[in-house]
This record gives sequence, structure tokens and C-alpha cells, in this order.
Amino acid sequence: MRPILMKGHERPLTFLKYNREGDLLFSCAKDHTPTVWFADNGERLGTYRGHNGAVWCCDVSRDSMRLITGSADQTVKLWNVQTGAQLYSFNFDSPARAVDFSVGDKLAVITTDPFMGLPSTIQVKRIAKDPSEQTGDSVLTITGPQGRINRAVWGPLNKTIISGGEDAVLRIWDSETGQLLKESNNETGHQKTITSLSKSADGSHFLSGSLDKSAKLWDIRTLTLIKTYVTERPVNAVAISPLLDHVVIGGGQDASHVTTTDRRAGKFEAKFFHKILQEEIGGVKGHFGPINALAFNPDGRSFSSGGEDGYVRLHHFDPEYFNIKM
Repeated sequence: MRPILMKGHERPLTFLKYNREGDLLFSCAKDHTPTVWFADNGERLGTYRGHNGAVWCCDVSRDSMRLITGSADQTVKLWNVQTGAQLYSFNFDSPARAVDFSVGDKLAVITTDPFMGLPSTIQVKRIAKDPSEQTGDSVLTITGPQGRINRAVWGPLNKTIISGGEDAVLRIWDSETGQLLKESNNETGHQKTITSLSKSADGSHFLSGSLDKSAKLWDIRTLTLIKTYVTERPVNAVAISPLLDHVVIGGGQDASHVTTTDRRAGKFEAKFFHKILQEEIGGVKGHFGPINALAFNPDGRSFSSGGEDGYVRLHHFDPEYFNIKM
């Protein structure tokens, strides 16, 4: 499994997202410029220029026509995937952190950071079919908990929104009323900041990663803890294989805590765990800094990782990988 190294960003990666067909890979980084790549050979197709700060998150519509990006420049932008044209810019009073299209792409959930005395928020925007009719009005605004909300994703049938962030609590909100429906408790939940959320292909469960050096698998409706995967390092990124019972977990310490280069340079690895047995089954080394982003191709035959080193590494699995039945 020789990785394809994709160098297009000048700063650390923050997020990776495949489109539904799995032929395009979108990458976000702290260098203001989201980028799109061919997912099979790593060729860079183009960039989306217009942001003025780190881009934290993105999502692509089901038909691969629209891209939505959330940035520290206090905007969320909608783009035409094909032309790179900016279609609309939602403006906020604080940095935008997470973005996620609903099923059907008619709504988007956006989180904003606490900033200058403002609390964190979760906002739902209506996405117009025709960009010329797009408005900035929020359908719903939820005042968030203490601290930053690092991720928010839609639950089944767009009825709920799942959020996780600095206070280490996972919450399920009603997407119509904004009412808090469920939250994870101290016993089963994470002990430190939740950095990432990743849904399973069928949307029935999701994986959360945390700086407490663990990733946890949850039922998306009941918020019941199903599995826990324990690593030696803080977890920055998680992904669930759509094909096999595998999860991949990446991390390393925060960039601000990296003091000296370890003798094991290039040893930041993406670790594979068996989803059911909770055992580590392998790892893929290569990044020269913490792994900040992970994504599986929807066909399950490749995955990509984005690191603090500014590289995206694209890994196509060898045929033997699919014989790992454990």
C-alpha cells in the first residue's frame, strides 16, 4: 500500500471529505484555501479562493454540485464545486467551526465559536436550490454549552443534531425546536475535549474521538455507548470503514505541545481497530506530525489522512486487506 503524497497546502490540514461517488476528495487547511483532488490518483483539480482565515470544516452536497466551508474568518461559504465560484457567504460574529449538509441538502448545520463574550452557537440555515435566492437567515439558533463545539452532524432523517466539543459531552438536540434531548454522562462519556465525529455509512451509529486518548462508538438514536477504542495518544480524527468492520483513528499531541522532533520521525500513524472486537489490527505510518483529518472513500477501498505536516496521504488498500476477517 504505497501512499500517494498530495502537497497542495502550506499549512496543517484540518478536514477531509469525499463526495458521495468517491471520485473527489476535498481538503481544508489553515491556509485559507480549500482544495479538491481526484481521489484515485491524487491529482489536484482546483482550489476555492475567497476565505481569509483557517478553514476548519467542509461538506459536499449529494450531487457534488455544492461545497460548503466553515472558516475562522467568521464566514461560511457556499461554492460551485465545478467552477470554484463563490455562490454565497454567511457572515457571523465569531469564527465558524463545523458545517454539515442535511439529507437532501436543503439545510445546513453550522457551529460558531465562543468569541469576545459571545457563547458558542449551533445554527441551521436553509440552503436554496437557486443560489440567487439564498438568504442568511437562520431557521434555528441554539446557544451552545461552555467552550467550543468542534463538530455537529445531522442525526437520522434530519430530526436531530449531534454535537461534541471542549466540554467533552456529546449532545443530541431536536433540530426543530432546539431542545436538548440527550447527553452523554461522565461514566461512559469522554473525559476531555471531543475533537471529531464520524457517522457510519448507514447512519445508525457514529464514532467520536477525544483528547482523552480514546474513540467511542455510539448508537445515534439512543446515545448508548457500544464500543471504546483506547490509544496512547490524543485522538484528533476518526473514520468508520463503509466496507469492513474497521475503524481508523489518528492523532498525536497538539501542535503547540510538540517540542522536539522524536527520533521516530514519520511515525505518526493512523491506527486501525476492529470495530466489534475493539482490538488494534494495524497501523499506517508516514506523517511527520499529528494526524488532524481522516476519511474513508465511500467504496471502502482507500482512505486518506491529513497531517500537521501539510500533506494529504492517499492510501489504496492492497487486495490482502480485504481478506482480514479477524
